[in-house]
Amino acid sequence: MKKFIVIAMALMLNCVSGAFLGATVGLEPIVGAVGMNIVAVAAGFMPAEYSILRAGVYREIWTGEMVKKLRGGLAATWLDGIPDMSSLVDNDVIHLVDVGVDPDVLVNNTTYPIPEQALNDADIPVGLDKFQTKVTPITDDELHAISYDKMARVLESHGNAINDSKFAKAAHSICAAANTAATPVLSTSGAVIAETGRKRMTRQDLIDLKAALDKLRVPAEGRRLVLCPDHVNDMLGWSEAFEHQYSLDNANGKIARLYGFDIYEFAANPLYTTAGAKKAYGSTASTGEFQCSFAFYTNRIFKATGSTKMYHRLAETDPEKQRSTINFRHYFIAMPKKADAGAVLMSGYNAGGQPTITGDDSLEVAATSGSNTRTYATSNGAAVTAESNADWLTVSASGNKVTFTRTAYAYSAEDPETRSATVTIGISGTNVTKSVTVTQAMASQS
Repeated sequence: MKKFIVIAMALMLNCVSGAFLGATVGLEPIVGAVGMNIVAVAAGFMPAEYSILRAGVYREIWTGEMVKKLRGGLAATWLDGIPDMSSLVDNDVIHLVDVGVDPDVLVNNTTYPIPEQALNDADIPVGLDKFQTKVTPITDDELHAISYDKMARVLESHGNAINDSKFAKAAHSICAAANTAATPVLSTSGAVIAETGRKRMTRQDLIDLKAALDKLRVPAEGRRLVLCPDHVNDMLGWSEAFEHQYSLDNANGKIARLYGFDIYEFAANPLYTTAGAKKAYGSTASTGEFQCSFAFYTNRIFKATGSTKMYHRLAETDPEKQRSTINFRHYFIAMPKKADAGAVLMSGYNAGGQPTITGDDSLEVAATSGSNTRTYATSNGAAVTAESNADWLTVSASGNKVTFTRTAYAYSAEDPETRSATVTIGISGTNVTKSVTVTQAMASQS
């Protein structure tokens, strides 16, 4: 009887998951349900018990679904239309032939034989970037409640995470490391935003970017510009016409065509230092550092997709936690064939436009409960904000005054004699902050 129930349960789960998978590829649910059971029997995979990765979900099928999702994630984006060299990938490595020079062109030649001109080819092996998601646990309790829907949601989540990382890494790889004659890095020159010190992008800055590509003799057809959110917001202030165009054309991140560029918006463009150097991938911004925008010629960029693999462990191998685990590994790369057909527009910075906060850097408070108030002045006259990192100290801000409210620190032989908290004072609408250390001494032994 138990074996019969297990088999019936397996058949039911095969039907449910098969119907779901069939629907995702445009088949009738009944076709998917029957097909899944046929595959299970033919492959000898009829499961022995109720399990997410045995009864209804096969690694090959879910890996295939992930591959389709990742490929589909490139459609209608700023990576769409870039030459795809996936067919050249071997063991997640691609071998490129870097053509040193283009052949000279003879016009109205009357001299024969035509002279020979050797092109200096070089084989350059390039390893694809490896993207791995962190492991997601799926407990048996969850599966009893929601069945195959949990797996579908996990697949969607992992696919989205990988695609986000792929685009961010591609943007970082395409952007120049620093300003050179072949890889110009320009700076914006507009009005300074007082709260951050960032210089806005102007029309002239965009024209200068076009001129930089003109100087590199980049063909007019195939120029693409990927704007960061800051620069898009700057452009929205240029004219109502662009604002209207942005509202109409912003599907999938594409905005419009302007000054010979197909213009896209992307939220994870690389950061540049105030000196014009590209920061490492995954870095965070320091004062005066902002995301860039970048332009490139599509035929000088390539992309390539390598292998995709699903990893999983069954709940049966984890008796303590009784959960299955899953994650994915995916290989992909997008980068210039040669760094001679792109340009970067970073945001200029004016340190004088950055407001400052003055006031106490430290504060000692009594062991008893109570409040202390301090005043913090800002150079631009703006109000301050306050945030505490300790549960024994709460803060509130009103105008330029910050109130520190503490709980009592009773005597304890086990605890340290003093405890401290960090309060972050900020200026509304800016990234300017000031850290204040608050120290409270323990009450004396009574």
